[in-house]
Amino acid sequence: MKASYKRLWKLLIDKDMKKKDLMEQAGISSFSIRKLNRGDNVTMEVLGKICKALGCTLDDICEFEDATE
Repeated sequence: MKASYKRLWKLLIDKDMKKKDLMEQAGISSFSIRKLNRGDNVTMEVLGKICKALGCTLDDICEFEDATE
């Protein structure tokens, strides 16, 4: 399974936020943003910080896709 963060990017658009704004509000690094862009694994701590900053739950920012394609 592979993580998809499409929901996160849509949420940022809905909130009229840039990735830089998310970095500042959530206190996460540009390295974490790059990992999210690529769909790489990030720690639960990073995801928790994002959820807290955006006032949302994990289901609102990510989903899992079947990587058997």
